[in-house]
Amino acid sequence: MRANTLIMIVLAGVFGVLAVVLANFWLASQRSAMADANGVQRDTVVVAAVALKFGDALTSDKLREIAWPVGAAPVGAFKTTKEALAGDAPRQALQSISANEPILATKITGPGQRATLSAVLGEGMKAVSIRVNDVLGVAGFVFPGDRVDVLLTRTTRGDDGADKSFVDVLLQSMKVLAVDQVADESKDSPTVVKSVTLEASTKDAQKLTLAAGAGQLSLALRQAAASKGETTERVTLSDLTGETPADVAARQAELDKKAAAEAEAAAERKRAEDKIAGLTQAVEKVGSRLDELGRAKPVPVAAPATKEVVKYVQPEPPARATVGVFRGVKLETYDVPRQQ
Repeated sequence: MRANTLIMIVLAGVFGVLAVVLANFWLASQRSAMADANGVQRDTVVVAAVALKFGDALTSDKLREIAWPVGAAPVGAFKTTKEALAGDAPRQALQSISANEPILATKITGPGQRATLSAVLGEGMKAVSIRVNDVLGVAGFVFPGDRVDVLLTRTTRGDDGADKSFVDVLLQSMKVLAVDQVADESKDSPTVVKSVTLEASTKDAQKLTLAAGAGQLSLALRQAAASKGETTERVTLSDLTGETPADVAARQAELDKKAAAEAEAAAERKRAEDKIAGLTQAVEKVGSRLDELGRAKPVPVAAPATKEVVKYVQPEPPARATVGVFRGVKLETYDVPRQQ
């Protein structure tokens, strides 16, 4: 038998034993986890036994109780079926509820209440309906629970007598409560409708009512997760051809002028800051130099060496001289002028 074959057989055996050991460890950990789970205290939560639609009445055969960890129940959940069905009259679903989904108080009506739009409105919100057609209503693809933007198209007459059309985004991220007279969020087939009911604040409801008579309203379907608004601009016919209307051009020129002024002011501030920074650095350098000079020890200055010079001065000869003459033994002296 070749050595390579023998090595492969040995390695296969080693990996096989290792796999068995790892599998035993995993099974042991799973059994331990199941044992720990069995020790957790359990409670009950009421869930839907079948899928419920908007307006479906809650009955005992449509609900059931399941085990749920203590302290982990959703807010507004019911512990028992009797608690969920308490009251003299049945409750109804305010939105679609899937099978095995917990029944929450916010998803059903109170005892004896009907599943109407007033029951699903948020606090302080109003329901406003606007008229649409197959095009303005996004071809029937708007359903209850969707979010839409409301666009307003108007035509006005300018100073020159010409009609000018433009479109503004009136409201953003408006929740759709119902299409026509259907408020069931489980509805999934597109249907051409004549009206759409939106949830709006009092001020937004006033805007919608006023805009309905001022121009034509249309809807723009938003992404399901996009709930934040965005910056929008008015669109005119000149935007389709690339021309800039006079008012927009004036506004843009004003904005450009303001931006240029702000840029110039920022540059001036930068120059002033640079000058101040330069002066500060110069003062710091001078201060540092003075500190260094103050800390330095004075160096003694040696006096310059002096050299003694001796100069011989020839004295002047006397103007007169004394002459002695012996006359015999007698000395006689005479003061006579000196010969130069």
